[in-house]
Amino acid sequence: MLDNPITRVEKLQVQFETKEGVVTGVEDVSFEIYPGETVCVVGESGSGKSVSSLSLMRLVEFGGGEITNGKLIFDRKHGESVNLTEANQNEMSGIRGNEIGMIFQEPMTALNPVLTVERQLTEGLRFHKKISKNKARERAIEILKQVRLPEPEKRMKQYPHELSGGMRQRLVIAMAMACEPRLLIADEPTTALDVTIQAEILALMDRLKKETGTAVLFITHDMAVVAQMADRVVVMYRGNKVEEGKVEEIFENPQHEYTQALLAAVPKLGEMKGKSFPEPMRLLGTENDAIVPIKDTEEPLLTVKNLTARFPVKGGLFRRTFAYVHAVEDISFDIKKGQTLSLVGESGCGKSTAGRALIRLVEPQGGSVNLDGKDILELSAKSMQEARLNIQMIFQDPFASLNPQMQLFDQVAEPLRNYKTMISDDINKRIEMLFDRVELPRSFMRRFPHELSGGQRQRVAIARALALNPKLIIADEAVSALDVSVQAQVLNLMMELQSELGLSFLFISHDMAVVERVSHRVGVMYLGRIVEIGSRSAVFENPQHDYTKALLKAVPIADPRKRKKEKDLNFKPIPSPIHPKGYVPEISEYKEVSPDHFVLTTDSGY
Repeated sequence: MLDNPITRVEKLQVQFETKEGVVTGVEDVSFEIYPGETVCVVGESGSGKSVSSLSLMRLVEFGGGEITNGKLIFDRKHGESVNLTEANQNEMSGIRGNEIGMIFQEPMTALNPVLTVERQLTEGLRFHKKISKNKARERAIEILKQVRLPEPEKRMKQYPHELSGGMRQRLVIAMAMACEPRLLIADEPTTALDVTIQAEILALMDRLKKETGTAVLFITHDMAVVAQMADRVVVMYRGNKVEEGKVEEIFENPQHEYTQALLAAVPKLGEMKGKSFPEPMRLLGTENDAIVPIKDTEEPLLTVKNLTARFPVKGGLFRRTFAYVHAVEDISFDIKKGQTLSLVGESGCGKSTAGRALIRLVEPQGGSVNLDGKDILELSAKSMQEARLNIQMIFQDPFASLNPQMQLFDQVAEPLRNYKTMISDDINKRIEMLFDRVELPRSFMRRFPHELSGGQRQRVAIARALALNPKLIIADEAVSALDVSVQAQVLNLMMELQSELGLSFLFISHDMAVVERVSHRVGVMYLGRIVEIGSRSAVFENPQHDYTKALLKAVPIADPRKRKKEKDLNFKPIPSPIHPKGYVPEISEYKEVSPDHFVLTTDSGY
């Protein structure tokens, strides 16, 4: 490591003008980044980590912020140092994209939907490097090969919407790396990605850093990603730096109580080994000494047989159906009372469609769904409404599933009023009890969704799902958007409710460490089929299907001494689930490899 840092952040303060007055986003933050080093800035939503990175690019001013104090010293390519807080916009446009590159959290918003990949990649090169169109094109193809985007020449002619999420994120990385910047800022670049794509992107960034000597400022709230990537860690809390140190020191000997709480809340893959039942997490500062395993029963609640859901693909002048998306293909499972079955897999594997098909938010094409002796797929619209008393859903995005114009009291009370199960006075008591149960103050009942944080909104969604005393709750990626400590609290709440009320959960997720923590049984989905299903210990401790093994191998572990290597990650591209009209898929057949552990023997395409 060289003596001189590329970047020095000194006593940075950033403020925002709001209706309520001045809000300080970053209060007093200082750190340095050296050449070839990855510094991870960690903290929860609102800690100021993204504001710090946007200040370095001087983009914070475009979002209503103002740098009110401090220096941002940056060493430029030709040796001179510049204080970015004093640089004019002309100077900044020469630095942005050229000497400081940035990878944003959401690739679709970082890309222009109406420009081809070629245009977006070559634009910055031609502006900064002053090279010809042909030279820029050659460099663009070279960088697409570096980020391992398949068929780069073909990709150059495509538009962003024609690429998958993982491909788009690779393209954003290629754009950030095109001019070989001295500093690369990555703001939550893998948050929205599946575990296998995340593993590949992290390994790719690490390799590019080593090859080019670029310094990386990596912003994330995922401690497993920090363990995988960081040389040094800066921990932020409420606009201040509370701890800084080498990655091994932070993980093995955290000093600040906030860092300790952050690490305690991280579920680690493998920590449930040898345990038969799920257990709530031990959280710092809470009274949870007597951890009780969450036991299930032998009494079946839900039995799903040969469930199939397909979507038509239409085209041509008369919009005729010429193919089908085989989203869910011949899946079978059962859930017992008081049990959690988790469905895991990557985006597009059909797990969310399967959850929606159970309550007929998506109409299945075949199979049976038997809940407490009734086949849901045979019910009329009126009978289906009655059946939904027993089966409720918590969606991934609580903000989208809550009405922005209704007070929270009315939103939680709505199911009770719709089903007329209680008189008005009883409804008030029930709502108060539900807010107590999900640990929200009763004063929140008169608030609107925008006045709550993401974690608090998800608690409201859980309270609403519990209002009718359902027997089964389908939780579709219910904690994936939450900060790690809020995620741990929400998971513990769900497990406590399960233990007390005997609830059953269908838990849909792509986070393997969370799934290991909460599940009694696990089903692994790939391309619409369940490729492996069994008890949590059987699937996690003795995986049999190649896809399950690849999925588990890709999970980053919150231990800097157990890092993944790029050579270990060799995922096959997922084939298309679209088949022409008239295509007849094979019937799913399984082999029982041990008691309650089944593996698909039909060709799964992996």
